[in-house]
Amino acid sequence: MQYRQLGKTDMKISELSFGTWAIGGSWGKTDDKEALNGLARAMDQGVNFFDTADVYGDGHSEELLAKATKGKEDHIYIASKFCRAGDIHDPANYSEAAVTQYVENSLRRLQRERLDLIQIHCPPIDILRDGRVFEVLDKLQQQGKVRYYGVSVETVEEGLLAMENPNVAALQVIFNIFRQKPIFELFPTAKEKQVGLLARVPLASGLLTGKFSKDHQFEGSDHRQFNQNGEAFNVGETFAGLPFSKGVELSEKLDWITSGRGNLTRAALQWILSYDAISSVIPGFKTVKQIEDNLGAVEAPAFTEEELEELHTFYQKEVHDWIRGPY
Repeated sequence: MQYRQLGKTDMKISELSFGTWAIGGSWGKTDDKEALNGLARAMDQGVNFFDTADVYGDGHSEELLAKATKGKEDHIYIASKFCRAGDIHDPANYSEAAVTQYVENSLRRLQRERLDLIQIHCPPIDILRDGRVFEVLDKLQQQGKVRYYGVSVETVEEGLLAMENPNVAALQVIFNIFRQKPIFELFPTAKEKQVGLLARVPLASGLLTGKFSKDHQFEGSDHRQFNQNGEAFNVGETFAGLPFSKGVELSEKLDWITSGRGNLTRAALQWILSYDAISSVIPGFKTVKQIEDNLGAVEAPAFTEEELEELHTFYQKEVHDWIRGPY
């Protein structure tokens, strides 16, 4: 496992880490024992960073992380997120009292005294423009409840706006072979400002594993069923904004990148690691097998400049116009 600096923080995090939305809920049936075994396997292989949120299973993923990392708090970093348990459009949701409560609730579930990284969870752009929430986070940082803070964003514009605050240490952004827009303005700005980038939805909700056919049916409790067209939240969170059947068709055209890299999952994750602006890629998982498969990405051969160019052309000509939702 290789480690990369998370922006201006003092944390070096595993270049391949894991998100915990799937083990918390909204990805179909879950198994806590399997989830805990997966977290243990990841840490055994050198993963030292996990991303979560207070709304993942109504705090359940945080509770699982508390169990998995007990006694390892000093060297296993956890990032959580807040705001979506309330009305994300209400300025009161970002007040000092509200944010303090969110943070203290996460600390209780995680059984920690301080959060390594707290992130605003995809807030409306008006909240970022207002900026008062950053003053609240500065206070929580001074109080020692959080080490660093950042923002999980839906769009490049939101990311650029968030980075205007000098104390934003990290950004989460949807980035994968189907979503290459951040490369051109967001990446160089983040490098210039020393802001760490966490690549989320790296496998486009499973499209970039190559395991789905167009007639695949998801469970009713899986957001890939109930949010396919943005019915519950931003459509970009599901299949990177692509219509499912089109996404399957496009993923089938990527078979060539698997040569020498094992499978599409590992190739797609390795592609993200080709960009040095990325601090870590954070795929989700529900099983130990998925943990092991994703970890294989760090051993996969790097992409050549010619391959990167071919994939960018593919994005521009065949993918870009199919993406729905602001990004």
